[in-house]
Amino acid sequence: MDYTLITDPADAARALDDIAPVYEAVFAEPPYLEGPRDLALFLEAYQLEHKTPGFRLVQARAADGRLVGFAYGLPLASTTAWWDSFLDATPAQEFTREDGRRTFVVKEIAVLADQRGHGVGSTLHADLLNGITAERATLTVRPEAPAATWYERLGYEPVGHTRPWEGAPVYRTLAKPLRV
Repeated sequence: MDYTLITDPADAARALDDIAPVYEAVFAEPPYLEGPRDLALFLEAYQLEHKTPGFRLVQARAADGRLVGFAYGLPLASTTAWWDSFLDATPAQEFTREDGRRTFVVKEIAVLADQRGHGVGSTLHADLLNGITAERATLTVRPEAPAATWYERLGYEPVGHTRPWEGAPVYRTLAKPLRV
């Protein structure tokens, strides 16, 4: 497996043609069952996010060059709404304070079904966070997704449940300290 870290916005923009089909395949599976509207929302968000200073994309390619997985993330801006919309918790103001460097959000990790269970996701995650200077990482996951327990094994702890947009399913927000 070949892993490549991309931080240049132009290279990240070109990568979208490769990562979109992987996103579409992975998130069409249960429990997500995402369709064309969800893919369009992903593409729209990525078009903005990849230009953010600190954006990182890691790609995993099989020996034949086929993209089999990716992970990307970026620092949370001081104006983020990331910590809003909790259904069962109200994190303390100090916890939710952001300055553009404090928290790195893991926006997506996607690995094709035939490549799961071989360490691809773990390597993508490790490479994504390797070398960043943020105090912590955060992400959201559907509680019923197999990835939910996997993230906890990686050291993430629950913050609470959220519904990040109108009509969205419930997500579990997790955080993990990166510096002690």
